Amino acid sequence: MENLVRYPYRKNDLLQAWDSADELMLQHLEKENLTDKKILIINDHFGALSSRLKEYNPTVFTDSYVSSQGIKINTNDTVKPIHSLKDLKGIYHYVLIKIPKGLAFFEDILCHLTHHLDKNSEVICAGMLKHLPPSSFNLLQTYIGATTTSLAYKKARLIFAKCEKGPADSPYPLKIILDGFEKEFTNHSNLFSREKLDIGSRFFLENIPRGNFSTILDLGCANGVIGIKAKILNPSASIIFSDESAMAIESARLNYNKHYQNDAEFHWINCFENGKKDSVDLVLCNPPFHQSTTVGDFIAWQMFTDSKNVLKKGGLIRVIGNSHLGYQQKLNKIFGNSKVVATNKKFMIIDAFQS
Repeated sequence: MENLVRYPYRKNDLLQAWDSADELMLQHLEKENLTDKKILIINDHFGALSSRLKEYNPTVFTDSYVSSQGIKINTNDTVKPIHSLKDLKGIYHYVLIKIPKGLAFFEDILCHLTHHLDKNSEVICAGMLKHLPPSSFNLLQTYIGATTTSLAYKKARLIFAKCEKGPADSPYPLKIILDGFEKEFTNHSNLFSREKLDIGSRFFLENIPRGNFSTILDLGCANGVIGIKAKILNPSASIIFSDESAMAIESARLNYNKHYQNDAEFHWINCFENGKKDSVDLVLCNPPFHQSTTVGDFIAWQMFTDSKNVLKKGGLIRVIGNSHLGYQQKLNKIFGNSKVVATNKKFMIIDAFQS
């Protein structure tokens, strides 16, 4: 697996494209006869499982654009992932799951899976011990059946679930009402704070600017609430939504189209890479500080760099983040200027202008 690469490529990146859970899963599968078996791989982060098993023509599902690109690169484009659980088809003999960080997402996955399993199906989950909450076992037992585990290996473990339960309907997406909006929001399972408005977004909504903006980018849009609020305050503006989660883009599309008529752009993309230069007047951004279970500021750096690429001269980027994350210094380094425009006990909102 030493030849596997992460997407996007970063110079001097010390992070590898696989973990011990991938290694343990593949070691186990070496003992199995996979010939003529229908295999489903779920949540393969950068293609470690897909690349090793590509000869068996597996179905590969991921919600992540970054993961989908990593999978394509590491399988020489021989595996093309699906990104909707509705695209699962038929009965799978082997289902291989890298357990996701979000338990709601895991529950949604398992519910959809119950329609594609029979008594001969084998469900094998893999994860690092520090990221295996007891609730993941409970969900497997609720929707699939009794579980057993492997021995630990390099701080990783496999969970085997015996298929004993029948089909189950997923409780997702959720329908919620948000203060200040007349129409309900649809939130798919892999969204952060899917059951209510998080406190950072609430503070950001109070500080969306009005102005002579013709094009506004909601960068990392989640369910689209920030972009929708920007449209309310700037009705003549065109809104662009981007996110690396397919479920986020689908949620944003559904929610925007409840308020307005199909006049926005939606991009399933890593940050806003390869965006058109000099095309945006205002960027609104609440950067995540983790990719799956990997914590770091690399996503914020790319979001800010991509914003500089697409902003028109005189254009504005407005960013919210926890006060300790140092976004003011990062923006100042990229744009040559930055200004704090609002703060509370936890968050800071910062502006930078394109010179």
